Amino acid sequence: MDRRDFLKLSLSLSAAAFLESPGFRFISQAAAADSPVGQPPLPYSRDALEPYISGRTLEFHYGKHHQTYVDNIRKLIIGTEYAGLSLKEIILKSSGNPNQTAVFNNAAQSFNHEFYWKSMKSGGGGEPKGRIGQAIDKSFGSHAQFEKEFSEAALTQFGSGWAWLVQDGTVLKVIKTANADTPMTRGWVPLLTLDVWEHAYYLDYQNRRGDYIRAYLDHLINWSFAESNLAG
Repeated sequence: MDRRDFLKLSLSLSAAAFLESPGFRFISQAAAADSPVGQPPLPYSRDALEPYISGRTLEFHYGKHHQTYVDNIRKLIIGTEYAGLSLKEIILKSSGNPNQTAVFNNAAQSFNHEFYWKSMKSGGGGEPKGRIGQAIDKSFGSHAQFEKEFSEAALTQFGSGWAWLVQDGTVLKVIKTANADTPMTRGWVPLLTLDVWEHAYYLDYQNRRGDYIRAYLDHLINWSFAESNLAG
């Protein structure tokens, strides 16, 4: 080994040692702690949605899957142009940039999950009243037609993804998005969502996605949350 190779090896080893050092980990943790991006607590206890979604499912879904997306995005934005931005700002800034796919996916999944938890509540579901009920009747003709379109979107989303009720101007519509995609990248206002990634329902329903969708519509939808998101 000549002197140049020795110096290269020494620098590589020094850099690797620094990245693994307590000092670097402390800096990374401190930077992440300053970020506005985090994982809010669930808006209910982990067993609040039973028997339709079990505490065991929430333990894994919220405590493992959602937490991992949040941890990932907090690490990815350290020292970048995204540091200090909100999840929504990160999503809009990274959307469509092929060099920022990891940033977008983890930010969008963090947002989508947070929105999903708020889209449900114990004793929810059924036909909505108030402004949101009127808006649904105006856009879909009836609550039954909304349920038909929402069920179809959630059931036919191939593989992983999400079903959404969104507002596009003065009109409400049902859409589905694949993987980490989210309606805000199209300028639509999300009102509520259903996670149809398999990990959201498999422990409780196995491959019966339709039963999971029915339980959401009949017993879990948080119409108050949907109404609070209405624009105008």
